[in-house]
Amino acid sequence: MRPGDNKWTMTIWGRDADTGKAKFGYQKTPHDEWDYAGVNVMILSEQTDKAGKKRKFLTHPDRNGIVYTLDRENGDLISANKLDDTVNWVKQVDLKTGLPVRDPEFGTRMDHKGKEICPSAMGYHNQGHDSYDPTKELFFMGINHICMDWEPFMLP
Repeated sequence: MRPGDNKWTMTIWGRDADTGKAKFGYQKTPHDEWDYAGVNVMILSEQTDKAGKKRKFLTHPDRNGIVYTLDRENGDLISANKLDDTVNWVKQVDLKTGLPVRDPEFGTRMDHKGKEICPSAMGYHNQGHDSYDPTKELFFMGINHICMDWEPFMLP
């Protein structure tokens, strides 16, 4: 019930390996009202982008049900795709702003009981490890498929 985006929670940080200074930060779920926390694995790969250029990527399958790919040199958001069609707290991630376009029906607020919010607070992808096969250019990951209801109540 806290206000604001709660920067810098749910953020992927890029740092200069030599100096330790921050190079970029990308906040995946501003105001993480579902407690996804997003502490999952970051997979590093080198792939050819749509323009045919070889690039260094960071891919992050998040508990919030989105798989994010960023350019790990500068933090540019390359893609943000749902793990499957049941992810419903978000309609999509706007690739220009990097912000999630939320579905208010699956939000958490004091005047609303949320039903079948997907994923649950456990997340679609928890803390298991994943892998990337550079020869097949495929990621392998385990996911949960659990949704939840959310009912607000006041504490004294």
